[in-house]
Amino acid sequence: MQIAQISDMHVRVPGKLLMGRVDTAGFLAAAVAAVNRLEPPVDLVLMTGDLVEGGKPEEYAHLARLIAPLKAPVFLIPGNHDAREALRDGFPAHRYLPREGFLQYVLEDWPVRIVALDTLIPGEGGGELCTERLAWLERALAAAPTRPTIVMLHHPPFITGIPHMDRYGLANADGFAAVIARHPNVERIVAGHLHRSIQARVGGTVATTCPSSAHQIALDLVPGTPLRYVFEPPGFQLHIWSEGAGLVTHTVPIGDFEGPYPYGRG
Repeated sequence: MQIAQISDMHVRVPGKLLMGRVDTAGFLAAAVAAVNRLEPPVDLVLMTGDLVEGGKPEEYAHLARLIAPLKAPVFLIPGNHDAREALRDGFPAHRYLPREGFLQYVLEDWPVRIVALDTLIPGEGGGELCTERLAWLERALAAAPTRPTIVMLHHPPFITGIPHMDRYGLANADGFAAVIARHPNVERIVAGHLHRSIQARVGGTVATTCPSSAHQIALDLVPGTPLRYVFEPPGFQLHIWSEGAGLVTHTVPIGDFEGPYPYGRG
């Protein structure tokens, strides 16, 4: 089983660049093409939040057009730049999305079970897993205690070392880790928000963040450094599941690069 993860697309309305210079729509179109070229083809695509920039209906309409060419089914969760109702309304055919309340759900139809969480706090940059959402997670995981599971959310449940972004992290991350620790069948926690590939151990399993399909957050580790972005290569993550080996995660850059060339004596 192969799962592609695309994150932090920040799509604007057609013709508008993010911050006056980032063509997020063009970058997303390239990401979609890159995922479609994968062999063997992916089984599903997870999109882990900050799908659009301002949570506007016209942005979600543009997003829907951009991801329509994907050959595999697509599953969405909100990030801090999203708006629940506009997202819900913009994707009426996505029947897995609850029609009210938090946008969280469980996917049961593949060898790896997917548990999707909603960490959005409207109007805030950081995220939260409140008592209600953690109770829902506990029930969802307890319902299938032996099945390999991926938990997906937007805000990473760990300190990343990038001070500016850590100020807008996940509230109640300790409570989340405690729930995960009670369920050793969780193979991976997949997140976005950081616009970088970062890994950490959370609750006895591995958590990873996906790079943005567009711009990346600068690797600024000194406190007091302002938020900056860089045009490092955009990317996505590919999570590959097989019996015996478990789940392996690859970070895949998007772009035109020389090769592949055969190895040989030179």
